[in-house]
Amino acid sequence: MAAYELERLGHRVEVLEGNNRIGGRIHTHRFGKGAGAPSVELGAMRIPTHHRLTLEYIRHLGLEENLGAFSTLLSEENAFLHTDGGFVRIKDAAGPLRENFRRELEERLPGHDHNEGTVVFGAWLTAIVDAIAPPDLRDALREDLRRQLLALVDRIDLAPHLRGAAGDRVDLHSLFSAHPGIRAGCSGRLNSFLDDILAETSPALLRLNGGMDQLPRRLAGRLRTPVVCGRKAVGLEVRPDGVLVHVRAGARTRVEHADFVLCTVPFPALRRMHLSGLDADKLAVLREVHYCPATKVAFHCREPFWWEGGIRGGASFTGGAIRQTYYPPVDGSPGQGAALLASYTIGDEAARLGHLSARRRHRLVLQELGAVHPELLRPGMVRAAVSAAWGECRWSGGGCTTRWGKNAAECEEELLRAARPVGRLFFAGEHCSSAPAWIEGAIESALRAVEEIERYEPGPRHAVASGRHNPAGAL
Repeated sequence: MAAYELERLGHRVEVLEGNNRIGGRIHTHRFGKGAGAPSVELGAMRIPTHHRLTLEYIRHLGLEENLGAFSTLLSEENAFLHTDGGFVRIKDAAGPLRENFRRELEERLPGHDHNEGTVVFGAWLTAIVDAIAPPDLRDALREDLRRQLLALVDRIDLAPHLRGAAGDRVDLHSLFSAHPGIRAGCSGRLNSFLDDILAETSPALLRLNGGMDQLPRRLAGRLRTPVVCGRKAVGLEVRPDGVLVHVRAGARTRVEHADFVLCTVPFPALRRMHLSGLDADKLAVLREVHYCPATKVAFHCREPFWWEGGIRGGASFTGGAIRQTYYPPVDGSPGQGAALLASYTIGDEAARLGHLSARRRHRLVLQELGAVHPELLRPGMVRAAVSAAWGECRWSGGGCTTRWGKNAAECEEELLRAARPVGRLFFAGEHCSSAPAWIEGAIESALRAVEEIERYEPGPRHAVASGRHNPAGAL
């Protein structure tokens, strides 16, 4: 994105791509070759409809007709939820979730007097926290919910936000939209995570039919200078007249001089490079920005067996080691099978899966998911398996940046420190944005960095867009 915009302003740009593919943490995997091959997203897979920049560029690049709805967690009534009593269909989960939550309240807050609507609210929000939050945050968020948020919700008339014939479901999006003030009483930890909860369970999510990698591929096709893969930046030296970039291609390393360098390398990978001329605060923020591990495992199935159980999309919360299972649209040609995102984990659970060999990882996921979907264990049902352990990836060192547990002022301070240029060395990526973990953040940061380069010294210059790992492209 940055290279594209810099060229439009008249700069001569060279993109260094260390990986053997473009796209970074946008990674569409196709089980086979040709237009009819089933595909699955091993990286970014959804776009909130309020992400204006992302949608503007999708339209600008002629991809708007490929936009389709993304069916997410809790959106498919026939998908499964893991409860204390085992797996239940989402359409049947209200009772078990409510009883589990009521029992938990009695154990932790004996004598509580929360009304029934608040119990329904707490039951569903707890289920979502369990499904989405990494383990190091899960218990703390549940405690914050019990101690802070329930008392605030007790004061609200929940009737307009309860759903289902028995009023045993709650529309969290309409509730928080109608009563934004209740978030003011939440801890910074819970408040920051609510943003992710509302985004990931939103009914207003989109996908690019045919693969999210169409976005970086279309951008790369618009560049005047083709992107050449296998050219890894291994060192950066900031100097008064520019930046020296140490570039390794094969067994050889050479040094290039650039008037400006825009670095989009995720900070865990950047920390492994030789860096010279960076001040103490910049080096400190490189160490402090937290990248959360993320691991995805996908199966190429002989057929979309989940249709037999009435599942046509959405996701199940399967718990255990595999956490979330998504059922992508069947977009391949008839006879070529279907892709299943069998496991999506973040945090310590992702790290544990990521540390396993691919063979052991795939076997574990197959065994555990087979308890929910025994059809997977039919002979010949799974044709192939593939996975991405982003915490182990040399190009990123993690799935995405997280600022959970930080208040608004702390988030803004980290953003400014991460994005601050050092001399003629500039920084971009979702880790340098107000929308970490999203394509929107990558684009936002790219546009800001391009503007900073223009303000630094107007006029065409030779700029190297260094880094291979931007989730919005191969910069």
